[in-house]
Amino acid sequence: MSNIVYLNGKMVHLNWATVSVMDYGFLYGFSLFETMRSYRGRVFRMERHLERLVRSAEILGINVPIIDWKGMVMDTLHANKLEDARIRITISAGEGGSVPDPASCEKPTVLILASAYTPFPAEVYEKGFRAIFSSIHRNSQSPLSGIKSANYLESLLARQEARKAATDEAVCLNEKGLLAEASMSNIFLVTSDILKTPGLASGILPGITRETVIELAAQSGIEIIEQDINPDELVLAEEAFLTNSLMEVMPLTTVGDKPVGSGRPGEITLRLMSLYKELVATETA
Repeated sequence: MSNIVYLNGKMVHLNWATVSVMDYGFLYGFSLFETMRSYRGRVFRMERHLERLVRSAEILGINVPIIDWKGMVMDTLHANKLEDARIRITISAGEGGSVPDPASCEKPTVLILASAYTPFPAEVYEKGFRAIFSSIHRNSQSPLSGIKSANYLESLLARQEARKAATDEAVCLNEKGLLAEASMSNIFLVTSDILKTPGLASGILPGITRETVIELAAQSGIEIIEQDINPDELVLAEEAFLTNSLMEVMPLTTVGDKPVGSGRPGEITLRLMSLYKELVATETA
């Protein structure tokens, strides 16, 4: 973890950074966050993360303070002398009354953390992730399904299930029994050379890496479909992979006790992994 954090307009040592016990982010999970990754001191697609943060804040009715967000992120990186890093922005409604009432929150709390990030070794990508189906379901009708809320209990519970099963991830279905997303990542699968991923209406987070992969697939001539997907399709797929901003594109090679396809990263997965890395190298050069 970094020693210096940005908190409400100031750079503060981590040990001295404090938030009110009446903060609604702490009391009720009434807050949002974004996780980004920097490469060589440059944050990949920071603008898109900030745009999603603002959209989500509007849904919750949190007033986003007018500050130099990019500047504060970069200042936090520089204060900690970091280049390859994991960055988290958290914004809560702020301190409020003892009776739950968002209108009582007058000033949002803004926190930016940065810490050194070491990617998974190449062997992990060569082997791929193992996953289970989680008992935790996403609710496609919930307003929380499309935002990165700090009310993260469902994802943490799914993550616990994965840990207990000695696997890397847990795949969540929605209330209709359709494929949604993994606990901390979006999911893609390949069938008959067609790339498929659950649509936004399935109750998923519109991931920035997910969005980037869809763009890369379209640009490289890979047919991509966003649609409802039955869980059986994942088990029977020729290949599959997971995406998030930190691990980028991670092959998914086992679900439960069954291999996905050959049980090794597939051709389209490997191509998109390479295209993603090329894009990162170009945009962070």
